[in-house]
Amino acid sequence: MKLLALLALALVGAWPLPAAAQSIKLGAVVPLTGRYGGGGAQVRAGYEIAVEHVNAAGGVTVGGKKMPLELVLLDDESDATKTVSRLETLAAQGVVVYLGGFGSDLHAAASSVAEKNRVPYLGVAFALNKVHQQGFRYLFSPFWKSPDIGRQLPPMLSAIPAAERPKTVAIFQEKTDWGSEMAAAWVEAGRTAGYQVVVQGEYAPGAKDFSDLVLKAKAANADAVFALPTPPDGMTMIKQMKELGYTPKLTLFIRAPDPPIWSKNLGKDGDFVVLAPGWHHAVKAPGVKEQNEAHVKKMGRPADPIVGPAYACIQIAAAAVARAGSLDREKVRDAIAATDMTTVIGPVKFRPDGTGIVQSVFIQWLNGKQELVWPKESATAPLGYP
Repeated sequence: MKLLALLALALVGAWPLPAAAQSIKLGAVVPLTGRYGGGGAQVRAGYEIAVEHVNAAGGVTVGGKKMPLELVLLDDESDATKTVSRLETLAAQGVVVYLGGFGSDLHAAASSVAEKNRVPYLGVAFALNKVHQQGFRYLFSPFWKSPDIGRQLPPMLSAIPAAERPKTVAIFQEKTDWGSEMAAAWVEAGRTAGYQVVVQGEYAPGAKDFSDLVLKAKAANADAVFALPTPPDGMTMIKQMKELGYTPKLTLFIRAPDPPIWSKNLGKDGDFVVLAPGWHHAVKAPGVKEQNEAHVKKMGRPADPIVGPAYACIQIAAAAVARAGSLDREKVRDAIAATDMTTVIGPVKFRPDGTGIVQSVFIQWLNGKQELVWPKESATAPLGYP
């Protein structure tokens, strides 16, 4: 009998669901403190506003019964070990869907937990493609990945007159899986965009001195710098570039410039940096107006760039539960895999590996504001270049 009970548990997942749930529990582990705290705050805002909107509209119909969403959110302090332990805590509480935080390294740790516990996982602010190539069934990410960013870079650069486009590029490569993956994508993009990588130097996350990389890029007269630093590392890089008199025509930093604290800490020195957070509050999609109004009321400004993809995760989860007509995690997982809907980030589908088919945008800090600069048809400002 004991063996049969264990077998039954394995069939439904590592943790049982409550027999008579009164709400649809969504479990989020988000870095609200630590090096990713600024990005985690955006993720949290997106989740909370979306849950409020779904519940204000009556909740989600499950088997003929209206049920509210319940967001259970824990802080992992930007520590992957705590990401894992917090997710285990949430599984024991009977969550139907896991929601991720900010930072590819944290998502990488979370994905294995989701797979072990057989809980569908939705993650944004997560461009690392490698995790999706491990055969995970429960991992889904409505967010563009390193290869997508690389493929969309040449079209964005094509907005610059051909004679003025960057011809030489320096890559400041973080010593992580994502650093290697994104660097490879940028090298590949150069074949189409017509630039040559003249400096490709590595640094350890959390480094305090980037002067060697900066001076090499300056000596090589690199027109552009590409990097994906954490917010603290990115701010240090910009300060040291200014101190050493290196002013490339184009600076593309992924991740670091996403939070509002970028401009608050750097002032004018933070301007002209291009970022690729996957969304902007000027994107034309249903629900963006209402989302922005709620964000202004909550935070005093239009929605930050990671707020949109986070909000979309709630939309996707709610729609999947409704289509599944059940809180059974396997049925919800299958419904998420079959997603074909329009969210605040635009149309969303998932490939068999769980990567999202989503629209692409590039943003730039201009006069202390994040402006949408590509695609041109929805841009709020032209690309500031050089």
